[in-house]
Amino acid sequence: MTVRYLIDTDWAIHYLNGTPPIVKRLNQLSDQGLALSLLSLAELYEGVFYSTNPERNDRHLHDFLRGLSLIGIDEETCRIFGRERGRLRKSGKTIGDMDILIGATAIQFNLTLLTNNRRHFEAIERLPIESLPTKP
Repeated sequence: MTVRYLIDTDWAIHYLNGTPPIVKRLNQLSDQGLALSLLSLAELYEGVFYSTNPERNDRHLHDFLRGLSLIGIDEETCRIFGRERGRLRKSGKTIGDMDILIGATAIQFNLTLLTNNRRHFEAIERLPIESLPTKP
């Protein structure tokens, strides 16, 4: 299946916590190809093992991963990261390296990033972003 969307860590957390608009949207997009960066997966595992119930949360995360493609970083992702980080530094802007790498992954594979952390990603050029309100 062709992948069209990259789920950011915040949307994954919202999904795992049962936030209705995020659950509904990811279910709508599931047949269009969803992916998760291995970097987001690392962040999610941090949350699993930091939690008060790591066994339950590990199972819940494992269930969430079914049907998702996992995307790692390679040389081209690193190149995009370097270009964007260098450009941002020259302009005096700072964004976390993990966020730039996740954004670079979306750019490399022509994916729309599903995130509500727009301020983390809007400075990255050529990165399509979709966000949703999570509160009524």
